Amino acid sequence: MTLALAALFGYLLGSIPFGLIITSAAGGPDVRTIGSGNIGATNVLRTGRKGLAAATLLCDMLKGTAAVLIAGYYAGHDAALAAGLGAFLGHLFPVWLKFKGGKGVATYIGVLIGLVWPAALIFCGLWLVTAWAFRYSSLSALIASAITPLALWLLGEPGPALLFLLLTVLLWIMHRANIARLMAGTEGKIGAKT
Repeated sequence: MTLALAALFGYLLGSIPFGLIITSAAGGPDVRTIGSGNIGATNVLRTGRKGLAAATLLCDMLKGTAAVLIAGYYAGHDAALAAGLGAFLGHLFPVWLKFKGGKGVATYIGVLIGLVWPAALIFCGLWLVTAWAFRYSSLSALIASAITPLALWLLGEPGPALLFLLLTVLLWIMHRANIARLMAGTEGKIGAKT
């Protein structure tokens, strides 16, 4: 029962559509009508307002971190894992937006910060190196996420490693269109004009 409540708490927190809220509050367009149509920071960036995209990224990360830390504080480590899963699922499939959300990278990082912050540093380092080398944001996230479960296992965190194995599979599924474009050579590069 405790784990179910923690997962529900995480889901409701993760479901908060910060990309939509922030752009609407700033008088911007509905992000669901531009670009990929999702509510994440990458799509908010397509409005041309970097500050709004940065705020979305930060808030989407923090909702994952908050879910984990609050559940962990009140109900222990297993509840923190359940809340982390809930927050990630909430971002992907928010109840308020007919279950159409973002692709999950920021919330993935936020959950990782809350559970095992050194692994979050590894993720971000891998993302930056891959982005510098290839200039594809999606590829950077895919590579960093693929290595994260192994990094967690090597850090002696088997529970989070299993959770992030599941989150990585979900993240890759959400990036299936990006994967198809990467394979076709049509994926947009970081900094490229669209």
